[in-house]
Amino acid sequence: MDRFQTMQLFVRIVELGSFTKGAEDLDLPRATATHAIQQLEKRLGTRLLQRTTRQVKPTPDGEAYHQCCVRLLADLDETESAFGQSAASPKGKLRVDLQETLARHFLLPHLGEFCSRYPDIELEIGMGDRLVDLVREGMDCVLRAGSPRDSSMVLRHVADQPQLTCASPAYLAKYGVPESLDDLPRHRAVNFLSSATGRRAPFDFIVDGQPQAVLMKGSLSVRHADAYLACCLAGQGLIQIPRYHVEAEVADGRLQEVLAPWCPAPMPVSLLYPHSRQLSPRVRVFVDWVSARMQAAGAAPSRASGPPRA
Repeated sequence: MDRFQTMQLFVRIVELGSFTKGAEDLDLPRATATHAIQQLEKRLGTRLLQRTTRQVKPTPDGEAYHQCCVRLLADLDETESAFGQSAASPKGKLRVDLQETLARHFLLPHLGEFCSRYPDIELEIGMGDRLVDLVREGMDCVLRAGSPRDSSMVLRHVADQPQLTCASPAYLAKYGVPESLDDLPRHRAVNFLSSATGRRAPFDFIVDGQPQAVLMKGSLSVRHADAYLACCLAGQGLIQIPRYHVEAEVADGRLQEVLAPWCPAPMPVSLLYPHSRQLSPRVRVFVDWVSARMQAAGAAPSRASGPPRA
């Protein structure tokens, strides 16, 4: 068994938590798998796996080695798949992490289209708003709203989402409708905590063509888009949010737009992926599909938005 085959075996044993399952997954005898890992540990001079009666877990050295193996095997796979028939018919596992509300609104309802077009791609989807270390977590691609600042990643700007400032009728009945930015000190906000800094994200307004940031007071701060909207609907304060996310609530009167003359600039939406994935046919077709879906939904980047923001 050569070194790459041993790496593949080690990765599968860690992922499945079992020598037997790892060996079966690669059509190897259990004894062969055991011997290969023993030789690997001997060559590296360290214990990689902790064996118990119920499962197998990596040691700290094993965890570090596992991460290295995942990256090396992925790079090898991407290099081979970038040529010949593999490039025309991409296949294999594609791990992506999507901003949840964008995924639910624009992508998940049409996911069957992607799966039918690329039946040999095994798509693994995570969703959330948190920062993701693409390399450490083995992600191929992430979709995020806002202005990502990770210069080590390739960024493709795929959309600009119009935003608005809004509040519930109950809140406005209690605090009044703000008629200008000068009224904001008398108002309260549901504040959104930045996943990058942990601090309150300021409200943004366009005043005479220039952006103006305003930190709002409030007794509630959240980290999730659904909680942000729910707190606003419950009358807890003003929010700024992409318009698509509250179209129904504004239409039926559960929310009311305010300060429309000074509405925020559109929120950029971007796909990010490691430089090592630029040649990957799997990543390339997924990025193109997401961009096409955004364009079909009328959410493509505006020409006035300038170059992608990093």
